[in-house]
Amino acid sequence: MGNSKEKYYITTAITYTSGKPHIGNTYEIILADSIARFKRQQGYDVFFQTGTDEHGQKIELKAEEAGVTPKEFVDGVAGEIRRIWDLMNTSYDKFIRTTDAEHEKQVQKIFKKLYDQGDIYKGYYEGLYCTPCEAFFTESQLVDGKCPDCGRPVQPAKEEAYFFRMSKYADRLIRHINEHPEFIQPVSRKNEMMNNFLLPGLQDLCVSRTSFKWGIPVDFDPKHVIYVWLDALTNYITGIGYDCDGGCTEQFKKDWPADLHLIGKDIIRFHTIYWPIFLMALDLPLPKQIFGHPWLLQGDGKMSKSKGNVLYADDLADFFGVDAVRYFVLHEMPFENDGVISWELMVERLNSDLANTLGNLVNRTISMSNKYFDGIVKDAGASEPVDEELKSVILEASKKVADKMDGLRVADAITEIFAIFKRCNKYIDETEPWILAKDEAKKDRLATVLYNLVEGICIGATLLEPFMPAASGKILSQLNAPARTFDDLDTFGTYPSGTKVIEKPEILFARLDLKEVMEKVEAMQAANAAPQEEKPEEPGIDIEPKEEISYDDFMKMQFQVGEIIACEEVPKSKKLLCSQVRIGSQVKQIVSGIKAYYKPEEMVGKKVMVLVNLKPAKLAGVLSEGMILCAEDADGKLAIVAPEKPMPSGAKIS
Repeated sequence: MGNSKEKYYITTAITYTSGKPHIGNTYEIILADSIARFKRQQGYDVFFQTGTDEHGQKIELKAEEAGVTPKEFVDGVAGEIRRIWDLMNTSYDKFIRTTDAEHEKQVQKIFKKLYDQGDIYKGYYEGLYCTPCEAFFTESQLVDGKCPDCGRPVQPAKEEAYFFRMSKYADRLIRHINEHPEFIQPVSRKNEMMNNFLLPGLQDLCVSRTSFKWGIPVDFDPKHVIYVWLDALTNYITGIGYDCDGGCTEQFKKDWPADLHLIGKDIIRFHTIYWPIFLMALDLPLPKQIFGHPWLLQGDGKMSKSKGNVLYADDLADFFGVDAVRYFVLHEMPFENDGVISWELMVERLNSDLANTLGNLVNRTISMSNKYFDGIVKDAGASEPVDEELKSVILEASKKVADKMDGLRVADAITEIFAIFKRCNKYIDETEPWILAKDEAKKDRLATVLYNLVEGICIGATLLEPFMPAASGKILSQLNAPARTFDDLDTFGTYPSGTKVIEKPEILFARLDLKEVMEKVEAMQAANAAPQEEKPEEPGIDIEPKEEISYDDFMKMQFQVGEIIACEEVPKSKKLLCSQVRIGSQVKQIVSGIKAYYKPEEMVGKKVMVLVNLKPAKLAGVLSEGMILCAEDADGKLAIVAPEKPMPSGAKIS
């Protein structure tokens, strides 16, 4: 167990301020909050930091579209993010913004320090430049002598930039990962980083930009702004008082290194390669653990603003209540694989787990205590053998929960807690209090049964606090139960005999009718859907025909349906996205020049048409193992080609 002297510093990734976060984004802060609350319950001195990532070209463009300054834009979005974090009852200790003056000052000092010690050097992007794509390529990356992304001509060019010597620290990082198996979790993320990035050899990283202005300027060369990841990642140290000149606060000295960086699996590379190397260059200890959690996906397809079906935490909370939303996203997310959320699943879980298993148990127990003993809960000492199995389940729970939480298996920890409530319900069926109540000679036995139930509920509700704080508080309040420490939870009989419970129990979770919920959801989605304007019929496009191919030539090409399960931007490229595409039982990595038309998060969940047997090639240094088919209009705009009707991943296209 922890103690008041042992610190625990936990962070979330800071949220990018490009728009309102959906439930998938919000899952991370709820997950981090449950871990932070659990550690506090165990007695740790917890510091829990979250915040917003507010610089970059995307923000600059969005602000321009909105007709406001970048700072006005991020102020509005950061406020909305903080509102949702607060709505979800998250107990963060600090909300940092990368536009905070102290953070910006330290980032500039860090950049200068790394430059002065030779880790950052000034150089050039040099190569063959595609103007429409704003990207450089090497001769070997070209396709038929033209841009591999858009097929247009390229010209020799070079652009000034600062670079970080990543290779200088690569071997040291590989050693650290090998010597600290707990450093990157789950293990599959570690293997991915080692095999795909570290072992093949790291290229130096561009750490400045000149093509936009919304960023922290390099103070000794102000036409450059600092690369957004060097800016964003350092929040984990600037937020607790790191000073590049050596004047670090007492908090920094106490809390660093972080015990846990909790992040989405899509940004694992930045946190397990770039960030540790930056820290090595600053001569700082590395974080103890980085956990790349899976994604929460929508059950009926990709969330889309045009369909009005994007799930937001505040909408879900309006339907189900904050604690029900917290329960769902925490309990339904596997440790390593993506989870699924849908309105139907939410209703099912609320009715079965929360209203029935938990809510009905509390209500019945309090009601029987009032009916048979005027609300007085007393241990009359009339035990029977059936009580021992109940007590065994209850008393083993805190250790099981702690073991699961130590492994960050939060869903499993909640399952262990609900095992208490399920066992209590079974105990009611076994002891049949309503039968005992008919026999005056069994009054002490009835009192003991109800006492055992109340004690079990108190222990379960206390364990539930990190995950469902409001519901936990309501349960304990209705039972007039005194607060307990975590160390008290392996002792049965702490509830003071003779305590009076509340006279009229409050319904914790009301059952919902699925049909009524779905009618309301459809009305809400219709109201939220982006209006679809009628467009006049557009003329077709004629393109220059290529030479004819034979049927045999066509049959050499293998086309299949693929499902995009992950997607991220390709470093050093302004046009490329790198997608992980599931095709049947295998996953292929495919690089596509579609960054101008799709955001990485928009790609996830899409079904696409893939040329599977294209010879692998490297684009901007990243291996591509196929091609995602796109249509192109007369202006060069691209749209992904997708099956008209739902088709399984791997389906043959012919």
